Amino acid sequence: MSNQDKPEQNARVGLKIKLDEATAQGTYSNLVMVQHSEGEFVLDFAFLQPGRQEGKVNSRVIISPRHAKRLMAALGENVTRYEQRFGAIAVPTRTEGGGSGSGQIH
Repeated sequence: MSNQDKPEQNARVGLKIKLDEATAQGTYSNLVMVQHSEGEFVLDFAFLQPGRQEGKVNSRVIISPRHAKRLMAALGENVTRYEQRFGAIAVPTRTEGGGSGSGQIH
């Protein structure tokens, strides 16, 4: 089995998920725009270069409201673990450039 066909395994639920090399490289994002309707949440992950006012969406992820809630819980749990290990994450206020309040997360 080649590296690109090697299944990654999630031990907690016994899932086998394939991850090809291109996907495994990941894509950097420093901006997330979140929108929602009754039936779905849309997360647009983008890269915004410092000093520029335009960026490019690299990936759009569409999830159900139930999955969005599970994602929120998983992120919260992982941020808590991160901070226990490495210390608190400083988040600037809006006046310091920490977001426009329009559903964007920098």
